[in-house]
Amino acid sequence: MNETLVTLVGNAATAVEFRETASGGMARFRFAVTPRRWDRAKEVWADGHTSFYTVWAWRALAQNLTGSVAVGEPLVVHGRLKVREEELEGQRRTFVDIEAVAVGHDLTRGTAAFRRVVRGEPGLTSRYGPAPVAAGADPWAVREAPERPGEEPVGGGEPVGGAEPSGEAPVRERPVRRRTARQKDGAAPRKPDSDLVTA
Repeated sequence: MNETLVTLVGNAATAVEFRETASGGMARFRFAVTPRRWDRAKEVWADGHTSFYTVWAWRALAQNLTGSVAVGEPLVVHGRLKVREEELEGQRRTFVDIEAVAVGHDLTRGTAAFRRVVRGEPGLTSRYGPAPVAAGADPWAVREAPERPGEEPVGGGEPVGGAEPSGEAPVRERPVRRRTARQKDGAAPRKPDSDLVTA
């Protein structure tokens, strides 16, 4: 509540710095925003004064930034505006930070390809993509769920046990019928309603 949310359009001025902390990943980079104005006297577009911000990101966003953003790339940053003052070398200086909620490429300046990150695959957060697939392996193979609990899943469509596939249909085992409580007590099984004779 009472937070100042801003959306900035600019360029990454530095590389993304990433480090692990006790609460998760943290990343930061400098962000430059330069407005462009129409100069009526010269009748040309001119760059205004450049403002610099420090963008902070945490956890999943921090990890994804390290594999997605490089120096000079156009970005759109949305987050909370924080202004702090510090005294350095006897002078009081003001710093403006952005706690990022979302960061993306500015598609008015170019194109981008989105790649969804799967939890447990840290290679996807690398700027160079995931590790290469081994020769002969199918990168699109889907591991099937086991038919019975305790069995290993079958992957890549390979036959179970390494047997060669044949043209014969697989033989299915008949399901084992469970005895009812009446059968366990020695009583005769109850006849279905269709076999009962009514008077």
